[in-house]
Amino acid sequence: MFWQHCSTVGVCLFSADICRVCRSEGTPDKPLYHPCVCTGSIKFIHQEWYACQTYSSSLVLIFMYSFQTCFIFPVSLFTGRIYKCLFTGSVSSLLTLPLDMLSTDNLLADCLQGCFVVTCTLCAFISLVWLREQIVHGGAPQWLEQHQPPPPNLAGQANEGQAPGQGAADEPPAAQPAPADPPAQNEAEPEPPDAPPDQADDPELEEEGAPAEDADANNGAQDDINWNALEWDRAAEELTWEREHVFWVVSLNTLFILVFAFCPYHIGHFSVVGLGFEEYVQASHFEGLITTIVGYILLAMTLILCHGLAALVRFQRSRRLLGVCYIVVKVSLLVVVEIGVFPLICGWWLDICSLEMFDASLKDREMSFKSAPGTTMFLHWLVGMVYVFYFASFILLLREVLRPGVLWFLRNLNDPDFNPVQEMIHLPIYRHLRRFILSVVVFGSIVLLMLWLPIRLIKVLMPTFLPYNVMLYSDAPVSELSLELLLLQVVLPALLEQGHTRQWLKGLVRAWTVSAGYLLDLHSYLLGEQEDNDANQPANNNNNNPPHAPHNNNNNPAPPVGEGLHAAHQAILQQGGPVGFQPYHRPLRFPFRIVLLIIFMCITLLLASLVCLTLPVFTGRWLMSFWTGSSKIHELYTAACGLYVCWLSVRGVTVLLAWMPQGRIVIMHKVQEWTLMILKTLVVALLVAGVIPLLLGLLFELVIVAPLRVPLDQTPLFYPWQDWALGVLHAKIIAAITLMGPQWWLKAVIEQVYANGIRNIDLHFIIRKLAAPVISVLLLSLCVPYVIAAGVVPAVGVTPEMEILMQRRIYPFLLMVVSLIGILSFQIRQFKRLYEHIKNDKYLVGQRLVNYERKSSRANSIPTSNPIAE
Repeated sequence: MFWQHCSTVGVCLFSADICRVCRSEGTPDKPLYHPCVCTGSIKFIHQEWYACQTYSSSLVLIFMYSFQTCFIFPVSLFTGRIYKCLFTGSVSSLLTLPLDMLSTDNLLADCLQGCFVVTCTLCAFISLVWLREQIVHGGAPQWLEQHQPPPPNLAGQANEGQAPGQGAADEPPAAQPAPADPPAQNEAEPEPPDAPPDQADDPELEEEGAPAEDADANNGAQDDINWNALEWDRAAEELTWEREHVFWVVSLNTLFILVFAFCPYHIGHFSVVGLGFEEYVQASHFEGLITTIVGYILLAMTLILCHGLAALVRFQRSRRLLGVCYIVVKVSLLVVVEIGVFPLICGWWLDICSLEMFDASLKDREMSFKSAPGTTMFLHWLVGMVYVFYFASFILLLREVLRPGVLWFLRNLNDPDFNPVQEMIHLPIYRHLRRFILSVVVFGSIVLLMLWLPIRLIKVLMPTFLPYNVMLYSDAPVSELSLELLLLQVVLPALLEQGHTRQWLKGLVRAWTVSAGYLLDLHSYLLGEQEDNDANQPANNNNNNPPHAPHNNNNNPAPPVGEGLHAAHQAILQQGGPVGFQPYHRPLRFPFRIVLLIIFMCITLLLASLVCLTLPVFTGRWLMSFWTGSSKIHELYTAACGLYVCWLSVRGVTVLLAWMPQGRIVIMHKVQEWTLMILKTLVVALLVAGVIPLLLGLLFELVIVAPLRVPLDQTPLFYPWQDWALGVLHAKIIAAITLMGPQWWLKAVIEQVYANGIRNIDLHFIIRKLAAPVISVLLLSLCVPYVIAAGVVPAVGVTPEMEILMQRRIYPFLLMVVSLIGILSFQIRQFKRLYEHIKNDKYLVGQRLVNYERKSSRANSIPTSNPIAE
């Protein structure tokens, strides 16, 4: 049965009508209701028995979700098979497409491929809408608007612009007076006589409106929302709408595939084959991608040529349409170049320049590319993105130190007027090409200066220092690439966050800038006149001189009136720094001094790179030698150990220098306080960053890695270092997911520990609330399956083969069981909540049952019924 809404309440007090639950008649205190479409004596029920009517939940949920989820699978399946049919390149596939759509072969693979295609189609559609908004708000390029004809009715447009609320067609322009206050006239303008009153603006009309009209409106809305099982016409309409919905989704996906994939791919394919470059494209292992990009390039050239011809023959609509299509293709290609090609070039250049550091060659890279082209390209793209990100971060730090205008040749990412998409739309393609070449030259030169040249110097000065030991052992159950992830995800973020690396780097840059400025007489050019004004300010105050004007000695000058909010936003982004261009003193032989400054900068970068490449690794090797002797260790271990030791040394020296002026007693008190804090931190680090990751990594290896990689006739080997490294990564991922998830005890404990910090660390709270429960759960997860497999199973008297099978497969089996139980319990809870939500939303009006009235009797019952005020 399907329960329905209604806006009226009919009380049944007849003696023949009884409740279908308690079998009692209705009374004035406990009236009977008939909220469903049932007929006969079972249609009545009391209000208090409503919560017990759970037998209708399955039908309700079937109605709610049958038509909303049934079309997801066919849409994905049909889209995937249409995509496969279009790119097979045979006529027979097109002829057999109707039969292929109904085939049962490869359902899961085709459905997953279709989901990916539908996702790409949705992203392309959203990107087009967003690009349209950028063109509408930012304006089209000048070459697209320069041939636009003037509007035919300028006077009407002017009137509409001055008074937006007035209609030009209702009154002639001559009859309109020239008011002094147009908004008042707009407010006093009467509504059209046929327009319905706006009840949203008048609460009295909402509260005191006609009850019959409200009931009619509510009933009409409920007729559209509710679905009656006995109204077969409504059911047919629902099914027809769902079929049309599936048809339109599949049709739109097919159209997007044809326009954005099929046509560009075949245009590029015919061009590549015609020019004789087919073998080179096939050798790249990315034939489809390269061919599609070539097709888009040729399509852009064709569009711009057609746009020129349309402008020549004065076809305005065709010219504008072709121009907009060219903008879409141009922006798409520029996004691919900026986000895909440029980081990929940087990643490959970094790899090529660092081959000698790892004792590798170009032949090794070629073999790795041929064995796994997709993984190799992704790793190089990822390394290039990291390099570009840190380079941009360093440029932002330089802008906070240097005078505004020094880095005029680099784009300011903090500029509120900077919009890369608008630049892609408005700037011509040759300027983008020039910027791309300049960026490649700058980033490539930095790599040569800070990587290739230091490596050559290290090999000359210290021949035995290189290469780094980063060999991946084939007998290891877990690849040591996890250590690289550990360095990128744990070591570097910890140093950057807890070590105040940015503040230290900013101080070093400022010290270097001040030194270079005074040595080369470029202090005014590099730092501006603000430093001199700040240095002279205390002397002026001591001499009781009147202060200068605010715009001369204030570090945060107010922006001029003409600059508006952009200057204020820029001041906020630069954290109170100077805004706009600042004048500077130009010394004699200025170009020669700039050349010396560039040489001095290159020497400094070279020395800094030499220190960073040698000092942490040398320190880590020396410390590791006390533990492992002469055996070689992966350099990521030594680099991480050396980085932390160097950081602790520098941090300790700076803290001692800050404490020395305070006296011996204060220093002793601080030493005791910090010693206690360090001991607590070591205990917490041993438990949270040592024991828990080790147990987590070992459990991950027993559950997933060993069953997948080690056969049953072989013995798995465990490496504690690698298990700990993987456990650290898994612990970080679990902590991040926990903090993003719902509120529960683990999230509350992690938030409390993070809020306390290191200085206010609570050892008892961490051990009792975090370390002890987590370690107990991990130990039970490791020990219980082992006890079952090694103690219980042999006592039963099974064969040795079965014992080995149980020992090797009990961990994934128990994980699957626990996961299944957790999913089922979660789904049961969600099912109960969903049932209550549907029951309360769909079948209650103000938490009260209402009577179901059929359409035939609803028109007669509405005028005489009394609405319930909620």
